[in-house]
Amino acid sequence: MKVCKFGGTSVASAEQIRKVVDIVTSDPTRKIVVVSAPGKRFSDDIKVTDLLIELADKSLAGKDTTEALQKVVGRYHEIAEGLGLDNDISQVIEQDVIRRLKKDQSDEILYIDSLKAAGEDNNAKLIAAYFRHIGMEAEYVNPREGGLLVNHRPERVRALPEGDEKLSKLRERNEIIVFPGFFGYTEDGTLRTFNRGGSDITGALLAAATNAELYENFTDVDCVFAANPTVIESPRAIETVTYREMRELAYAGFSVFHEEALVPAFRHSIPVCIKNTNNPSAPGTMIVRNRDNTIQPVIGIAADKGFSTLFVDKYLMNLEIGFGRHLLQILEEEEIPYEHTPSGIDNLSVIIKSEHLCEEKEARIMTRIEQELHPDDVHFQEGYSMVVLVGEGMRHATGLAARAASAIARTGANIEMINQGSSEVSLVFGIQESDENLVLSELYKEFFSEVPAH
Repeated sequence: MKVCKFGGTSVASAEQIRKVVDIVTSDPTRKIVVVSAPGKRFSDDIKVTDLLIELADKSLAGKDTTEALQKVVGRYHEIAEGLGLDNDISQVIEQDVIRRLKKDQSDEILYIDSLKAAGEDNNAKLIAAYFRHIGMEAEYVNPREGGLLVNHRPERVRALPEGDEKLSKLRERNEIIVFPGFFGYTEDGTLRTFNRGGSDITGALLAAATNAELYENFTDVDCVFAANPTVIESPRAIETVTYREMRELAYAGFSVFHEEALVPAFRHSIPVCIKNTNNPSAPGTMIVRNRDNTIQPVIGIAADKGFSTLFVDKYLMNLEIGFGRHLLQILEEEEIPYEHTPSGIDNLSVIIKSEHLCEEKEARIMTRIEQELHPDDVHFQEGYSMVVLVGEGMRHATGLAARAASAIARTGANIEMINQGSSEVSLVFGIQESDENLVLSELYKEFFSEVPAH
């Protein structure tokens, strides 16, 4: 039994949904179908999720929502019409969105969550209706009835294992299950959405709970590439990658697969295959527990911009017990997560995603560090990119860091930071954002230009 998930571009129009249905019906083992909200049909298009956020914002601001509501309902109506479905499904969807609009607004986050989830929820209803329309046995299953249980606020949303037993029963059903991605329910029936890309998480949770033989993640690319194809011309395709390697690549900017989605698959050893809805016969990329990493120690190179660094300098810092803990506690109290903490004996840097910072927070943090830790110097600097080499074979490859540093030196870019995790699956270089593409190209040339294709 296979679980397959289809991303936003795969279900963006009637034409795309027909492809999805052809893929599912071509393999009788594809029993559970997880769907996203309709995504972009063309580059300047707006995703349904963004239309729903706009609708929620207007409603919360007390503005007229007629036009914003019509944009959402119109997209579904256009899809339904293109699939030859009668008006009933469009009315069901319209009533559902209106019902959500009228909900209690006292908790704005939960109100927005409820409206955002209408994207996936109603697309699942529509796709299940189309399966039945062409004579297939199919059923829309709501996550609450299905058993997708999540934790309560204010904690970051995550699925609870208590729901797995109920979810596992989906395997016993005979019909095709169409399940909306992106959200679950707390025990008391409160809807909460996962982070963006959360439909990947739903698919992986269902694959793990039902003990699927394979979790297929359909997107709009043939496979995962060794580097960003918008920067590197025709990068090498990755045929097989491990869970840990994919987690590192996804975190460092590979948008093909949501990084959190690998956790359930990894824990239950469910292989994952990244495939293309528009080219389903392409083999795709397999994500597995182990691979032969002797031939190619570096499997991929990723880069992500938008980082800031907090620099703290204090003579004899290394002798001051609790200095690092105190510094990180200040960040914790400002609700700021950190990425890396490279250090020397008298200095410590904390790499932070710039999106978590603002001028007021930076000023408060520096004031507290000055008052509580008495450094010789403390300041923030922004505009960094993190370039990450990923590969389970890197720990056995002699001189790899030197090769990478030499390649970066050839571009004239300055290395601001180097960090290698204890697992040695990744090697991170901090550089200026302006040098990112140049560095990426040179590293790709260094590690992939002479590697034989397999």
